[in-house]
Amino acid sequence: MKRSWNYIQQHVPLHVIILLSLAVIGLFLQCVGVDVKTYMMDNSMAMAGLSAFGVVGEIKSEQIMQALDNVEKKLTTMSQKAEEEMKTIGKVTSDTKTALDTIGTEQRELADRLLKLEQKADKPADEPPAEDSIGETFTKSEEYKKFQTKTGEGRAAFEVKNTVTNAVANTFSERRPGVVEGAFRVFTIEDLLVTLPTSSSSIDYVKENVFTNNAAEAAEGTQINQSSITFTPETMPVSNVAHFIKITRQLAQDNAALAAYINRRMIYGVNLRVENQLIAGNGTSPNLSGLTKAGNFTAHGYTLASMEALDLTNNKFDLIGKMIGDVAASDYAADCVLLNIADWWTLRLAKDAQGRYILGDPGSSVPPALFGLPVVASNALAAGKVWVGGIKQAATKHDREGVVIDLSDSDENNFQLGLVTIRAMRRLALTVEKPIATRYGDLVLA
Repeated sequence: MKRSWNYIQQHVPLHVIILLSLAVIGLFLQCVGVDVKTYMMDNSMAMAGLSAFGVVGEIKSEQIMQALDNVEKKLTTMSQKAEEEMKTIGKVTSDTKTALDTIGTEQRELADRLLKLEQKADKPADEPPAEDSIGETFTKSEEYKKFQTKTGEGRAAFEVKNTVTNAVANTFSERRPGVVEGAFRVFTIEDLLVTLPTSSSSIDYVKENVFTNNAAEAAEGTQINQSSITFTPETMPVSNVAHFIKITRQLAQDNAALAAYINRRMIYGVNLRVENQLIAGNGTSPNLSGLTKAGNFTAHGYTLASMEALDLTNNKFDLIGKMIGDVAASDYAADCVLLNIADWWTLRLAKDAQGRYILGDPGSSVPPALFGLPVVASNALAAGKVWVGGIKQAATKHDREGVVIDLSDSDENNFQLGLVTIRAMRRLALTVEKPIATRYGDLVLA
């Protein structure tokens, strides 16, 4: 019995245990003659409080993130006010200093609450120890320890390798430990690409244009045919994807809270921008040259009229099938289909004439796939568009640096105001060598 109770404690959230217990008690009271329905109506406020308990854990993390947004805005405002006072009267007033200290305390408290939510998720006893997160790796580094113990102005820098985890099964999802807040995108694109390291500031490569194959049989001693192939030399500069934010020294000195802050705010922001750029970067410096940039893909070229001429019904399944076939006809093998998340779910919910789901019953576990290829859904791809191709043959991601975390109290007037600037930055480039191995265009034909 004790072992069973321990198992329940480890695997069932506390609020679920309490709500189930209340249900059992209510059933018992009803059996012994207590009018439970009347009691609940007479004590509606208490019942509302118990109901709220069941969802409070789910909403806390989002509230904390919103509160952190507000604190950061207040910190920026007070920092600007302090700068104006330095310019006009040569010092920061005591009221402003007090306000900055108060904001610092509030920021650290919120970061501590965020940390506690991360630690709250219980793990089974037999689960192996989780690897350190990026933030934890940074706060354990020698650079950060030196920053903590220094007495004058200074900075700390640390590069984190392999910032995106591998895919899981056919879902291409990133697995992140701890509590996952709302509006936290699951990164799906980087795992699809061939990735090479680089130590250069730009990538020189050759893009294939036209191959004219004149190979033919020839009798011995006679002239043989000459084939031709044309190339275009290309140079792609390495792009910097970065952002910074100011935090208080109280937060910078708190290892655990700073680690949570780095994971939730800084690393995610950089990787979110990278994913968007890998798909939609317009190639104009300093942007990446994304998969959907003109010249990096072959247009599928289909219209409503052309599909009807092929005796194909005007639906999205037929279009995607034709795009896969066209890639194969070019002697390349498509390995994935990229869709916007909303468009994928429109396809997933499609039914036949008898009202049956085409891609499988809702109760079945069906990996996202079309015509045998995995479907990768991401909001990085614009709604109403579809990309099909051999992504590993067509494009290469070049990593110059992983995520680099910098802390400095020497930025602007940080030292005077007791603030610390924290920056996260990645350096990478994307080259698309074989646009012919891809097809891209509108999902709904006109």
